[in-house]
Amino acid sequence: MASVALSDQGRLLAELTWRCERNHSTELMPAADGLIRRLSAGKEDLTAVFVCIGPGGYAGLRVGVSTAKGLAFALEVPLVGVGRLELEAWAHVAYPGPVCPVHRAGRGELAWAVYHGPTEDWREMVAPRLSRPDVLLSEAPQGALFCGEIDDELAGALAARGARVASVALSVRRAGYLAELGWRRLQAGRRDDPRTLVPLYLREPAIGPRKP
Repeated sequence: MASVALSDQGRLLAELTWRCERNHSTELMPAADGLIRRLSAGKEDLTAVFVCIGPGGYAGLRVGVSTAKGLAFALEVPLVGVGRLELEAWAHVAYPGPVCPVHRAGRGELAWAVYHGPTEDWREMVAPRLSRPDVLLSEAPQGALFCGEIDDELAGALAARGARVASVALSVRRAGYLAELGWRRLQAGRRDDPRTLVPLYLREPAIGPRKP
C-alpha cells in the first residue's frame, strides 16, 4: 500500500491511497505532484514533511523515507517520522482501552506494539517487536483492540479468546492519520534530522553493508 496526503495544521485537505505493489519508486512522486496540483499549490507551499518510517517492506520504506528526506532538505522545512504501528493504532485513538496494531513480518512472525489513549494522554505501552502469533496472544493486554493486517487464522484465534478486532476498512494504512499525528509531534517540538533519520527495521534487511 502507498498513501500521500496534504493537510493544513493536521486537518486533511486531500489524500490518495492505492495498492502500489513494488512500484513506489515510479509512482510516489507523480502521485504527490498530482495531489499538490489538485489544490492549485506548489512545492514552495509545503511547510513540513511527515513520513512513515516503518517497520515494513524494505524497498517501499527506503523510497518513502529517502523521498521525504530529500524534500525536507531541499525545501528547508521540518521533517517528522512516525512509526507504522503507531499510525495504525492512532486510527482507533477513541477506543477506551489498549490498541494493538499487527502486521505480517514474514518467517511466521508478526510485528506488533500496544498504544493507549485518550488523545491528550496518547502513549506507547509496548514498543514495536517481532514474535510468533502464540506469543502475541499470550502477551497482549486483556481488552485490547486488535487492528492492522489480521488474517483469518489470527482473527479466529483472537475471536476464540474473546478479543476485539477492528474492521478491515478502518485498518487500511492512510496518510491522513500520518498528517494528523505528525502535526501533533511538530507542535510539540519533535522533529527529525534529514541527515540521520532511518527506517525502523525490526529485523536486519537482507540487503545492506557487509558487517565486519
